[in-house]
Amino acid sequence: MSSRAHPKVAVLLGGPSAEREVSLSTGRECATALRGQDYDVIEVDAASDLAIRLSDIQPDVVFNALHGRWGEDGCVQGLLEWMQLPYTHSGVLASALAMDKERTKDAYRKVGLPVVPSVLALSRHVRSGHVMDPPYVVKPYNEGSSVGVYLVDADANGPPQLADDMPELVMVERFAPGRELTTTVLGAGPMGEARALGVTDILTDGWYDYDAKYVEGGSRHVIPADVPPEVHAACLDYAMRAHEVLGCRGVTRTDFRWDEARGLDGLVLLETNTQPGMTPTSLVPEQAEHAGMGFGALCDWIVKDASCLR
Repeated sequence: MSSRAHPKVAVLLGGPSAEREVSLSTGRECATALRGQDYDVIEVDAASDLAIRLSDIQPDVVFNALHGRWGEDGCVQGLLEWMQLPYTHSGVLASALAMDKERTKDAYRKVGLPVVPSVLALSRHVRSGHVMDPPYVVKPYNEGSSVGVYLVDADANGPPQLADDMPELVMVERFAPGRELTTTVLGAGPMGEARALGVTDILTDGWYDYDAKYVEGGSRHVIPADVPPEVHAACLDYAMRAHEVLGCRGVTRTDFRWDEARGLDGLVLLETNTQPGMTPTSLVPEQAEHAGMGFGALCDWIVKDASCLR
């Protein structure tokens, strides 16, 4: 960390992705929290002149609060590496790997983590006919926050009519019934060994879509989740193993579906988020609070973890 009385932190937020509004909310919340921790904070709405602006600011640490493509997929991480600026969250390779949903699942499979069957398909093929028997889910293979997700029910009359702005290549995944669970991991990096914070049960009236994630009242979070001890322990273990096999650092959040009728066999991993949301309705701050770490302390930990990298 800098010897300055108030280390300078550039908080990257906004950006050009489909998750811009979520990133703006995350960035503003984190910037406010860091100011409360005596950092000199500058908010930077990421655009094509980002390198020039960061050169002018000369921050001690970059707090990456971007979500989605360009900010979460290794692109901005590569820029920050080239500029030799310490930055929060995972590095280039882990960010790129975790953002590619099919390659993430390949990494899970190699270490024995349970996932549901999936295939990559062209959007035009998905529109013209079922590429697997319903029920299934269609999603961009490199987006987050449930952007562009389609649920095809078992009794669907035909294939989904994907929006024109869907990417050419999408992932089609067998629908996993059951409850939505999630676990946050902190580490493993300069600040010590990784640890899983807890398990949250996410309750909604329907599909856990974009509105359920980010609109106030869209979902209810129960922590600790009311699940059997073996399922709770498995979530912690699987999240840690996912964090490690993807090569992550800082904060991640791994999402699960659990079919309680099948017991432990009904638990499957969906994805690992290398830059999970830090908004007022987000899950990571809630799990940290439950573990005894307030929001300001969490943001402070993230910055100090990044500042030790160089």
